[in-house]
Amino acid sequence: MTVYPIRLGRVAEVEYLREIEVMAGAIFTEYGMAASADDEPPDVEILALYCAEERLWVATDEHDLPIAYIIVDALDKSGHIEQVSVHPDYAGMRIGSALIDQALQWAAENGYESVTLTTFLEIPWNAPYYERLGFEIIPEQDWSPGLIRIRTEENTHGLDRWPRVCMRKRVATL
Repeated sequence: MTVYPIRLGRVAEVEYLREIEVMAGAIFTEYGMAASADDEPPDVEILALYCAEERLWVATDEHDLPIAYIIVDALDKSGHIEQVSVHPDYAGMRIGSALIDQALQWAAENGYESVTLTTFLEIPWNAPYYERLGFEIIPEQDWSPGLIRIRTEENTHGLDRWPRVCMRKRVATL
């Protein structure tokens, strides 16, 4: 199995990262979710800020070009995966899993006990995939204020047309 190196993202790469997200999101149209597929990726300025704050990592090909990325936030005393996108040519190669491991390591290094995310419940590469990686669905009554805010924002953007969940994975202490 090929190993794809992971490193911090660079500001010079953010336009390409936006392209990766658009390409990765196109598969949602196969599930009748064109609105989700057409959702705008994060602005260049936002991605540049994640780079500057060292909260964006990329997996790279043999030429050191990004093929996937992940961005994380701090949210209510947890790490939070804001976005993970893998170029479709590299789907199924465990690159997303490696990036998630990087996010878990970042969370542990920063003293967080868990990492959260929000995702679609019924899409195979979303909640079912994260469950295989050890994430658990958080019951709605246990959502933190930050997760409530994120879900409210997602609903405002129309993502509530499809079932979504909040998930969490405990972080191994270093």
